Amino acid sequence: MTPEEIGARLTELVTGEASVSGGNDHARATVDVPAAGWAEAARVARDDAALACDFFDWLSAVDELDEGFAIVAHLWSTTHKHGVLLRTRVPRTEPVVDTVVPIFPGAAWHERETHEMFGVDFAGHADLRPLLLPPEFEGHPLRKEFVLAARVAKAWPGAKEPGESEAGTSKRAPMRPPGVPAPGEWGPA
Repeated sequence: MTPEEIGARLTELVTGEASVSGGNDHARATVDVPAAGWAEAARVARDDAALACDFFDWLSAVDELDEGFAIVAHLWSTTHKHGVLLRTRVPRTEPVVDTVVPIFPGAAWHERETHEMFGVDFAGHADLRPLLLPPEFEGHPLRKEFVLAARVAKAWPGAKEPGESEAGTSKRAPMRPPGVPAPGEWGPA
């Protein structure tokens, strides 16, 4: 099946809108489903004989700011050798979607990580305890409004700034990473 046919088949079976992401050999059907139909779309993708997406690859979220969070899962058919990206959107104010763990048990870790990093709740998930961060950590570090600690907030721990001489008056010229041309050596004049 082509990515277009995969998307059409899934939208024929569930409410959604299909498109194709990527191109050439990397093209995948992308199907946007309503949040209320998220788990059912995953079940249909697995159980329909024409789709047979029996392998759960990964799940994560994308912070779309005012539009909420896009929850994305990649499913793969080991029989037909095709994949589908399943996507839904949940509001920022109440980011909740049904768990797909009863359908794909391998999704448990991914849902825990997405819950921890983005603050998205997965209704019906039995164990959304912290996975990667220490228990005292506050916030969700992959949300765009999460403020990362900067050197402005945390002073350099050494006695001198990097590149300062013993006298502390002269600084080393800034260095560019290898392969990065100097300003004026590339781009529009």
